[in-house]
Amino acid sequence: MGFLDLFVVASMPVLKVLLVTGLGLYLALDHIDVMGESTRKQLNRIVYSVFNPALVGSNLARTITSESILLLWFMPINILLTFIIGSALGWILIKLTRAPQRLKGLILGCCAAGNMGNLPLIIVPAVCKEKASPFGDPDVCHGYGMAYASLSMAVGAIYLWSYVYNIVRVSSSSAHEGLKTVDPIKNAKSAMEIDNSVQDCIQPLLYPEKQGASYEPILPWSISETRDQVSTWSKVKQRLSMILGKIHMRSMLTPSTTGAIVGFAIGLVPFIRSLMIGTNAPFRVFEDTASLIGGAAIPSVTLIMGGNLLRGLRVSGIQPSLVVGVIAIRYIFLPLIGILIVRGAIYLGLVHSDPLYLFILLLQYALPPAMNIGTITQLFGAGESECSVVMLWTYGLASVALTLWSTFFMWLVS
Repeated sequence: MGFLDLFVVASMPVLKVLLVTGLGLYLALDHIDVMGESTRKQLNRIVYSVFNPALVGSNLARTITSESILLLWFMPINILLTFIIGSALGWILIKLTRAPQRLKGLILGCCAAGNMGNLPLIIVPAVCKEKASPFGDPDVCHGYGMAYASLSMAVGAIYLWSYVYNIVRVSSSSAHEGLKTVDPIKNAKSAMEIDNSVQDCIQPLLYPEKQGASYEPILPWSISETRDQVSTWSKVKQRLSMILGKIHMRSMLTPSTTGAIVGFAIGLVPFIRSLMIGTNAPFRVFEDTASLIGGAAIPSVTLIMGGNLLRGLRVSGIQPSLVVGVIAIRYIFLPLIGILIVRGAIYLGLVHSDPLYLFILLLQYALPPAMNIGTITQLFGAGESECSVVMLWTYGLASVALTLWSTFFMWLVS
């Protein structure tokens, strides 16, 4: 497959996303008002509760079997590594740019969660259909590729809705609490009073008597240093306890994770699979219905993202350094680190040598942020417009970045 052919294959799915995003922006215009704010919120709830779990569950049930899952055990670990490394890089970006509290969850989510489902489900079949594809017979490539992409989508959805969902929720709640409790004038006055009272109490204890031009402290500095170390460790434990307390286990069992559990149960249990999957299955209508409903998830999320973009273009005050940082993390640092991880897994014999499987593993490090991050920010009302701006730039550059990285990845696995 030549570079120009690969460029066309990799660009088409991203261009489709951009076209649907543009349609969502157009429908959200004031004189059109089809995708107004209230409509987007209601559609978000439907996507969150119905479309996403149906999409994840139906794809898993149809493509994952007990035989294939044994060969793909490294993929969930690989996706988890993308989340961990992306979160670490996002945390560094937040510290360097001093991002506001309300955007911390958004930045961490965009750096951690890639579009593990939508783009691979479009890219892999397109690559398999090409005559010069390095992945062999088109039909065999398509069958295995859909299984890989479906597992990628399901595992990515589980991590997204259990990790990013809670990160944005905690970040947004902390920001809202801060807005409610902060009173600058009152706090400044209280701080001055406390500071004066503390100074009045401490000085007689530390410096009870004057000796010439200097004061002699009663407390030795070693005790003060020990107290600082103890207080630092106490602060770390208190912070960890607070984070664990805010992440409710109930909220981790979102509709998408429930859909993934159901999909795994159907696909991995032969008896249940024979009842629901296949042209002769007696209850195949349930799987067909779920697949029909799940097909609405991708266009709905993309339309919502386009509608949110209009608000982002009008009122967004996001720092350019944050956008540049997210782009650098997703399209430079993560792919480079991913190459080292996958090559290391091959060297250690942790993955089988299927070129298509290796290509999917590498591709997971070079994808733009998950579009469902826009759904999550909409649910909590935290960074909706800023999310749209980040999505605009990351998906606008995805056609070039995905093409270049896909070319290099295919060269590595061929």
